[in-house]
Amino acid sequence: MKRIGAAMHEALRAEAQRVPRRRVHHCLHESPDDPVQRLVVDMEPGTYIRPHRHAQSPKWELFFCLAGSAVVLLFDDAGLLTDKLALAASGSCYGVEIPAGVWHTLIIEEPGTLLVEVKPGPYVSLPEKDFAPWAPAEGEAAAAGFEAALHGLSVGKAVPYNFG
Repeated sequence: MKRIGAAMHEALRAEAQRVPRRRVHHCLHESPDDPVQRLVVDMEPGTYIRPHRHAQSPKWELFFCLAGSAVVLLFDDAGLLTDKLALAASGSCYGVEIPAGVWHTLIIEEPGTLLVEVKPGPYVSLPEKDFAPWAPAEGEAAAAGFEAALHGLSVGKAVPYNFG
């Protein structure tokens, strides 16, 4: 039996606060080849998840918020925000399924946000064309500013991104 509880959360949270990416996951599945990928992820405010989609190997993603809060953002091909959904462990919505092929990201609202992520396997790393060309790559100088701008983004708007 695999337990998801306070001890796991505290260990993941401590590690996520320590690492530059501000997020850490624990795999519940045994192998990257498993037909269902199941992860428990602690994400801290300021983590940047470049908007992406799962189009090459069409896969949906399912998220449940066990602690804290996050916002799921969906985009069109041009980078315009098409939908945004607040997830909170104690809120009115604590889970979401993102359809295959849809551009998306998450922004983290509270320290210690703990999510369960489920998606079809096997694990396949995303090809470059499944990362949004209208958003900076993780680690680029512009990534922190882009992530900060996502917090105030309204549906129908895009974050201006200077590729220069």
